[in-house]
Amino acid sequence: MNKEKWTIVCLVLLMVASCARMGQPDGGWYDDTPPRVVHTDPADRGVKVKSKKVTITFDEFIKLEDATNKVVISPPQIEPADIKSSGKKIIVDIKDTLKDNTTYTIDFSDAISDNNEGNPMGNYTYSFSTGERIDTFEVSGNVLDASNLEPIKGILVGLYDDLSDTVFAKKPFIRVSRTDSRGHFVIKGIAPGTYRVYALQDADGDYTYSQKSEMLAFSHQTFEPYCRPDVRQDTVWRDTLRIDSIIRVDYTHFFPDNIVLRAFTAPQTDRYLVKTERTEPDRLGFFFSYGHDSVPQLRGLNFNSDSAFVVDPSLKNDTVTYWLRDTALVNTDSLEIEARYYITDSLGNLVMQTDTLQMIPKVSYEKRMKQQAKDFEKWQKEQEKKKKKGEKYDSVMAVKPLEVKIMGSGTITPEQNVFFNMPTPLSKCDTSAIHLFSKIDTLWYNARYEWIPVEGNIKKYELRAEWRPEIEYSLEVDSAAFVDIYGLASKKIKEGIKVSSNDEFGTLLVKVTGISDTATVVVQLLNSSDAVVKEAKQIDGSADFFYMKEGEYYLRAFVDANGNGIWDTGDYHANLQPEEVYYYPKKVECKKKWDITIGWDVNATPIALQKPQAITKQKSEQEKKLKNRNAERAKNLGIDYNKEINALKNKTLKK
Repeated sequence: MNKEKWTIVCLVLLMVASCARMGQPDGGWYDDTPPRVVHTDPADRGVKVKSKKVTITFDEFIKLEDATNKVVISPPQIEPADIKSSGKKIIVDIKDTLKDNTTYTIDFSDAISDNNEGNPMGNYTYSFSTGERIDTFEVSGNVLDASNLEPIKGILVGLYDDLSDTVFAKKPFIRVSRTDSRGHFVIKGIAPGTYRVYALQDADGDYTYSQKSEMLAFSHQTFEPYCRPDVRQDTVWRDTLRIDSIIRVDYTHFFPDNIVLRAFTAPQTDRYLVKTERTEPDRLGFFFSYGHDSVPQLRGLNFNSDSAFVVDPSLKNDTVTYWLRDTALVNTDSLEIEARYYITDSLGNLVMQTDTLQMIPKVSYEKRMKQQAKDFEKWQKEQEKKKKKGEKYDSVMAVKPLEVKIMGSGTITPEQNVFFNMPTPLSKCDTSAIHLFSKIDTLWYNARYEWIPVEGNIKKYELRAEWRPEIEYSLEVDSAAFVDIYGLASKKIKEGIKVSSNDEFGTLLVKVTGISDTATVVVQLLNSSDAVVKEAKQIDGSADFFYMKEGEYYLRAFVDANGNGIWDTGDYHANLQPEEVYYYPKKVECKKKWDITIGWDVNATPIALQKPQAITKQKSEQEKKLKNRNAERAKNLGIDYNKEINALKNKTLKK
């Protein structure tokens, strides 16, 4: 221990011993000193070590927090080590066989603190070598979610000195670390050499990429660790608010220290049946892990299935709903079917699977009939009351109409459209019964529109029109314009639509640079929840956003490598990286009648620092620090704490 550190230790001891002299009514100062290692067996940084049991002894009773997640041993241990604390000791019992000529590190992170006051020891790493030398290189960096640049907490980061492209799926890491709440990692105890770095959300604990559901990051770039002397500036605080001084500290700077890994989950291309269900009596649901060009073929075993279904596939064909046309089938509690569909076998090939299924609704026909009887009885009583009071009443219970939901009425922007959502598939859609009128001055005129079924949803339709600013529209639909497959007809509908004035909006033009001119760039406008509000493809060097409502926004861009208009993940086995994502590091403020142009160089800010903290969901956990409560206590007692510290320091130095 150097003279400066020994002075500080003596100073703290003298402070505790001098508490009676300083006249504290409760007998002394707080213990604000962290635990200190006084002995290790084997010796820290020792060589030629053969023992698999490590004992670390401290100068006071300690506690070890969340060792399973916070303590990382490198090389990684296939059979987890036994790590426990007892009194003033931490005992690590390594179960795996020790490798020859290998440096072992046990990184405790911030898991160690004293037992009484919870004073953190700070990041502590113990190391030893089974060979004649100990390796001391370190590398560091960050792991980010490739889709949104969120820091990823707790993901494994490991090294290979085998530079083959397939090693990640064949061998465990040779050295490993884990990211903290900032997504930051440090891998220690590295020998000289050439390496590749990977990240893995290890689901099965084998330290290799073995399951498609495991989040991963890979890079074919190699690096050689090195170090050099460096100087940093450390701040010394007088108290929680005031800086005492800034000192220069010599240290060893290890490189590379700016590795960035973009982690992703590979697309699920293995097709299997997740579940089937009949939550409602009028439909059957099939849910698959992955879509296929053909939907399952169903054959009724206890009913005639010819023309029995209206097939309703999702956009990706991974969810398929079969609507029962015949109400007699809807009222049948048990439908036995034979389903034929494609799945992926153990060799990765698509094969035909045939299942026999019994589809039963959650609520039986008998219970539904009882509920209908209760509803009818309730209606009858209400009509009887009206009759006795001489009020208008109904003698026949009206059939409920088809409930059509309209999205987009009210006040809209000129670029919005109106959507119609049907509860069930339609057998009739009479567009001649749909009328759109625009009000010019005081007169109403027919307005042109387009009626378009929405792809991937047979129950949704879009009404497109040329919505003119400051114009009032009336959307009117005649009764029975829509009739579903069960004969339910829609009622008469009338909705008012008002298009906002151009003066209510601003315009935002985004010019993205730093990406190849031939690349397709999609720019997304985000709200404060990191959700997409609008998106625009960059054309002729600019992504343009019109009709911007006043407010604060954020920007994200991705390189659309395959030109499909959506962000695509990566695939390790196909040697495919996820499409690149960038964030504009500042918020964007839009105001009414403002035209804003933003020049955005995506390389101007390091990728790990691009995402604004305001929309980063994975917040950095507060670093554990010494409480320094003695300074506050001295202040409350009218004692000049710094003067007392300096007096004790001078006394210690004289001794």
